[in-house]
Amino acid sequence: MVKTIEIIGLGAGDINQLPLGIYRKIVSAGHLYLRTKEHPVVPELEKEGMSYTSFDAIYEKYERFEEVYQEITRVLLQKAETEEVIYAVPGHPLVAEQTVQLLLAEGLKRGIEIVIGGGQSFIDALFASLKIDPIEGFQLLDATSLDSQQLQMDQHIIISQVYDQFTASNVKLTLMEKLPDDYEVVIVTAAGSRDEVLTQVPLYELDRNMSINNLTSVYVPPVTEDQILWKNFTKLREIIADLRGLEGCPWDKEQTHESLKKYLIEETYEVIEAINEGDIDHLIEELGDVLLQVMLHAQIGTDEGYFTIDDVIEGLSAKMVRRHPHVFGTASASNAEEVVANWQQIKEQEKGEGKPESLLAGISTALPNLLRAAELQKKAAKVGFDWEEITPALEKVKEELEEFTAELDGTADSFIRAKKEFGDLLFAFVNVARFLKINPEEALFETNEKFIRRFSYIESRVKESGRAFEEYTLEELDRYWDEAKVKGL
Repeated sequence: MVKTIEIIGLGAGDINQLPLGIYRKIVSAGHLYLRTKEHPVVPELEKEGMSYTSFDAIYEKYERFEEVYQEITRVLLQKAETEEVIYAVPGHPLVAEQTVQLLLAEGLKRGIEIVIGGGQSFIDALFASLKIDPIEGFQLLDATSLDSQQLQMDQHIIISQVYDQFTASNVKLTLMEKLPDDYEVVIVTAAGSRDEVLTQVPLYELDRNMSINNLTSVYVPPVTEDQILWKNFTKLREIIADLRGLEGCPWDKEQTHESLKKYLIEETYEVIEAINEGDIDHLIEELGDVLLQVMLHAQIGTDEGYFTIDDVIEGLSAKMVRRHPHVFGTASASNAEEVVANWQQIKEQEKGEGKPESLLAGISTALPNLLRAAELQKKAAKVGFDWEEITPALEKVKEELEEFTAELDGTADSFIRAKKEFGDLLFAFVNVARFLKINPEEALFETNEKFIRRFSYIESRVKESGRAFEEYTLEELDRYWDEAKVKGL
């Protein structure tokens, strides 16, 4: 005897909407199992003599729907070992029914045949009630696992399984990540039945509607206002394409990878400035400017037929997965140092035969030279070309300072020699900074900022005095500098 579970749909409305074959199957069945008896057709079928067992009690046992569905699946599979099972679900068995998907997967493993019967989907009733055409593009999403990244705001969105106020609240908060608080949505309850209710509400009132129950869905109309879509990556991509399009901006259309280099550098430093200021709004703006540079380079790649932003994202995603095997694979890393070591090892493996002969070849010449010096020293240190402690590094600074001073003899070529020694002195100082885990670029930035603050204080004191800078001696200006120091500037 073939073990079988037949799954039929109770439709979306009342008994008059049941297909004749499904109606006959139900009334002639000895016994049915219902995922829930909270459905408008059940009271009417009870009058027709339907015998059933519902799984509503299981919903009370668990906090998560996944656990409810798993237990229903286990019970049905167990029943199928000894009897022919007819399982009835709301709507159509293959639309928004997680238990059906679980049964299809588990039944195959256990040699139990899963037969899908008919039934009217609640989607059909929703389309009719809302008077929308699905060919315009729509999404059907599950309220119990809703994520804002799923939302395609320029399409019709139907969110099913909005069982209660708690679920409705989660849906509201998720939609608010993309939509204004007062955006109009429609609460649809019991679509297609005589008890159908459509209620249009502003988004912020979504979870205040007391008619929400297990037959409730939420409809979000497509967004047509550009400003609302500005949060979407696809809209940004469209804007950048328009800027470089035939009717676009003359400046943007002229740009090349080469011409944009300086802007990328400038915008990167402005991000660092915003971080140092601790100004979140400024940081958001400057990160946007860096993203603009990435998007422009990608659009140039698209226009020239070489690559698109999708290629950039794919390459980055693949690299992140490859180089984080402790997250996406079976490797382990208990601290940041191990992560960096793994990263470097994987990076070297990826280069394979194409690996450069010199360990220093991979350090970009475009880096600010204080940072580049630190990276060069760090690479050399990894193979043992380094002092074991800081004292020799400090002695090297003294040695380079003496050599620099010795070159300042006033001869014709002393400047050329002094310039070389000055570079050696800076390089030695960077080495000391590396031992102390000081970022030399950040340290110099802080000193520059300190100089600006103190010099600004001098300027204010000079202005207060009514005298010109030229009337002050250096000693007098130095006293103002010392005042600034005392004030903690």
